[in-house]
Amino acid sequence: MVFVGMDHGTTGVSFTILEEEPVHFKIGREELSSGKVSALEELSKRVDIGSIDLMAITYAMGDGINEIIPIENVKNRGIISIGGAGKVTGGGTSVYDEIKNSGVPTVLIPGLHRNTPCLDERFRAAYSHAASPEKVSISYNAYLETGFRNMIVADISSNSVSILVEDGTIKGAMDACVGAMGIIHGPLDLEMIRDIDDGEKTANECFSRAGAVKVAGVDTKVASAKEAIIRKYLEGQREAELAIETMVMTIIMEIWGLRGIADKIEGIVLTGSIGSMQEPINIFQMIKEGVEDIAPVLILPPTSGSVGSAQIAKAVFEGEKDILGIKVLEAH
Repeated sequence: MVFVGMDHGTTGVSFTILEEEPVHFKIGREELSSGKVSALEELSKRVDIGSIDLMAITYAMGDGINEIIPIENVKNRGIISIGGAGKVTGGGTSVYDEIKNSGVPTVLIPGLHRNTPCLDERFRAAYSHAASPEKVSISYNAYLETGFRNMIVADISSNSVSILVEDGTIKGAMDACVGAMGIIHGPLDLEMIRDIDDGEKTANECFSRAGAVKVAGVDTKVASAKEAIIRKYLEGQREAELAIETMVMTIIMEIWGLRGIADKIEGIVLTGSIGSMQEPINIFQMIKEGVEDIAPVLILPPTSGSVGSAQIAKAVFEGEKDILGIKVLEAH
């Protein structure tokens, strides 16, 4: 049996081939947008495409669907609009279309939004969008790896999103535009709202400069922003130190906020390229120290998104009808 998962991220598209020793690889956005790299060709170097029993993928915000759906049944790639989705770097659409046209059995994972039935109705009332689809994959990976049925999962990388799981069901989530900072994205504050009203910037431009890059004064390509901040931090530049400290503070605030509305929390799981980082800056420890009074804090590698997608593919193939409260729709 061969199962493949895909994580459609900000800096690139990641794949996991679920075998006894999982195989991971990532294709950068710039490589994909140039058209010089084929995702299927890269995948075929590592596995026989014809042997794949099921692939599970994510795409953009996933706000056009609310169930796990066979890709042939999906309209408009499962999204309402690409607008407001953060930094549009290109490449993801071509990967989606390649996979859809390949004939490989594939399901699309939805995002979390106001039409997601399993979410607490208060989250659905408060926020039109809560999290993109790979957060479902990450939460499922955390669920399988830890056994926690009641947890907070914080995925911290280009953006930061925290997910609340209660009794094995996703009940809520805080997206980057309303919650904690990531490296690139963050919440829109009053100054940004004024800039938007005055026509100086679009909302998306503000959102894509509202993370740690804003504090650190870093203005570079998305793919190199993290390294630029780390370099400045290690050089002792105060603006970079403040950027990391501020980002960590907002993440701790967000986790404690979710704890405040939860009945009980068995554990907190940190992941993503920043959430799992211990070298050269131990950001994992910084966050852990701020939230370990809530519950034990565990770490998952930044591959948790693509691994979780592959694990969803396996579960769906084996007949699972519900993934953390999200229904599985059969092909028709």
